[in-house]
Amino acid sequence: MKILLATQIRELDQYTITHEPIASIDLMERASNAFVTCFIEEIQIDTKRLIKVFCGTGNNGGDGLAIARLLSNQGYEVEVFVVRYTDKTSKDFDVNYERLARIAQINDVRQDTDIPSIEEEDCVIDALFGTGLSREITGIAKEVVQQINESKAMVVAVDIASGLQADQATLSPIVVKPNSTVSFQMPKLAHLQPNNALFTGKLYLVEIGLHTSFLEKATTTYFYTTIEDIKRIYQPRKQHTHKGTFGHALLIGGSYGKVGAVILNAQACLRVGVGLLTVHVPQCAYTILQSTVIEAMVHVDRHEKVFSEIPSVNGYKTIGVGSGLGTHEKSLEALEALLTVYRSPLVIDADALNLLARHPYLMDKVPPYSILTPHPKEFERLVQTSSDDWERFHLLRAFCKSYQVIVVLKGHHTAIAHPEGQIYFNTTGNAGMATAGSGDVLTGMLTGLLAQGYAPLEASRLGVYLHGLAGDIAAHSYGEEALIASDIIQNVGSAYKRIQSF
Repeated sequence: MKILLATQIRELDQYTITHEPIASIDLMERASNAFVTCFIEEIQIDTKRLIKVFCGTGNNGGDGLAIARLLSNQGYEVEVFVVRYTDKTSKDFDVNYERLARIAQINDVRQDTDIPSIEEEDCVIDALFGTGLSREITGIAKEVVQQINESKAMVVAVDIASGLQADQATLSPIVVKPNSTVSFQMPKLAHLQPNNALFTGKLYLVEIGLHTSFLEKATTTYFYTTIEDIKRIYQPRKQHTHKGTFGHALLIGGSYGKVGAVILNAQACLRVGVGLLTVHVPQCAYTILQSTVIEAMVHVDRHEKVFSEIPSVNGYKTIGVGSGLGTHEKSLEALEALLTVYRSPLVIDADALNLLARHPYLMDKVPPYSILTPHPKEFERLVQTSSDDWERFHLLRAFCKSYQVIVVLKGHHTAIAHPEGQIYFNTTGNAGMATAGSGDVLTGMLTGLLAQGYAPLEASRLGVYLHGLAGDIAAHSYGEEALIASDIIQNVGSAYKRIQSF
């Protein structure tokens, strides 16, 4: 799914109005109906709950007025407040104002004494400002936002939380903090930034029938990975195959006290479908690895506790390195030797990334289209500290282009960046996956997919999606709090089945 900038979204709306054709007020009605359906079926707000709708005077406010009317028709008790931060109104706002005024009272909010009390049992719908906001929220609108945020009511934002900039750093020091956002057609870039989680809540996307011709032609470097995308990437197995068909992978990792990381690596690599697997570990890891991952072959380092030498790399389709590796001087020397002799794409994680960060000259030795899997702190060590998410993505693009690598920047919406500038945001996963070993599982899965012949970008997108989907299935069984990394591995098969059956 393409993610468009705010200016492109406005162009898409206008293109739909012109070429469907459809009147703008009818397109607004379509969007409002989609919001209400999601509100009732997905967010599941009880009809006994008082709904307080806060509307601005532009088209986002027009959406709010239409939503209020539609909810009222569905039997909800609705109170509507138009925040008069300006005397200007949009044409479609005026039409929906007249429609609603025929069946319900509309309250104007011009000063702080007009702001209603918001109770904990209320539900607030935020329709103050949409994607067109390009300034700081001030005056009476700021007072309303403060009241909403100070309340304990459930808050649902229409398309985007008021005050949040769609595709640039937020200008307003105060932004609505919704429990949920119902976004039209596609997410906005702001919804996918880690620092905006508080201003997005749970994200719902609703289809409103915007014109497909425009979407097909629109150019963007941002994408939102859906199960439809993954279904196209996924390669079902053919009947007449053998283990050699699905590649031989080598995993390098583990050190004294960190053997569990490479065990998770290996189990995940096997579970994702690699044909053959060899694991290179220090001597201290041999017995436990051989007894816990019986399907893997084990190659033992001469050193008792750390990675200090590379085995022959001939015959391996790909190599994954870093999990539990440690940063010993001998491991640095061995990693440099590996990067010198192996020139196919690698998967690089954890302590291997830390070694690259401490010794930047090694980045020049990383094979093109290798997959690096840092979390935000590891990425900062590799590049530099960024002031906000937007700067981080600028640095991410520049880093990938400079070194011709793919970076999987882990997070709630993991971002996969390609050297040509595209960034793909993942749509699976949950907070329960913020647990020890989850990243080691991902590294094993990516290595296994790369070994099976998936191109590095496709392996990254499929691996991250599968990893998150397996985590979602595990969380459904155990709850987010109880989820551990090995639960993700155990549910990879169920994740594959979910994709196959789509």
